[in-house]
Amino acid sequence: MRFGVIGSGDVGQTLAGGVGTHGHEVMIGSRTPGKLAKWAQQHPEAKVGTFAEAAAFGDVVVLAVAGHAAAEALRLAGAENLRGKPVLDACNPTEKVPPVNGVLRFFTGPNDSLMERLQREFPEAKFVKAFSSVGIALMVNPQLKGGKPTMFICGNDEGAKQVATTILDQFGWETADMGGVESARAIEPLAMLWCIPAFLHNEWSGHAFKLLRD
Repeated sequence: MRFGVIGSGDVGQTLAGGVGTHGHEVMIGSRTPGKLAKWAQQHPEAKVGTFAEAAAFGDVVVLAVAGHAAAEALRLAGAENLRGKPVLDACNPTEKVPPVNGVLRFFTGPNDSLMERLQREFPEAKFVKAFSSVGIALMVNPQLKGGKPTMFICGNDEGAKQVATTILDQFGWETADMGGVESARAIEPLAMLWCIPAFLHNEWSGHAFKLLRD
């Protein structure tokens, strides 16, 4: 598949490198593509462009920017470039304030989520929440003593969720489909829980969530 990654920070670079490693074509998009020159040298198989160019390039779009910048990044990408495409949403609605006793603050409430807001603004895109509840060290090919970790996903389009599941399978995850877009209200706060050991004990890798079934 062809992937367009919107976001050139650590998450965007990690996911772009991951899909490239697993044999997919990828273009990573940035507001300032020139700053990716070093990354591009390390990933000669990948392409670099603007948000709009990356979104147009991809059969699948990955949204990997800070939550407060997500809507604007998609506007720059262009609604016409997102129409009908799976958009894997790795964003969390974190406020730009320090955590309190290790707990992040969100700008959404318990009956709302960032992904729901994005889905309402871009109704013809097929959003799937994914990669939002783990750190970059484990996003691609995680190796944990407890076995495969679980990635919780949600979204309204079954085909788009199947695309997400395929990529997660390739990356070494098991997938738990939590249903429609409203379930992002429960999935996004998992980032808060994941980050508490990181902020309190400097544990930025080595832990992920696992759903156990009888």
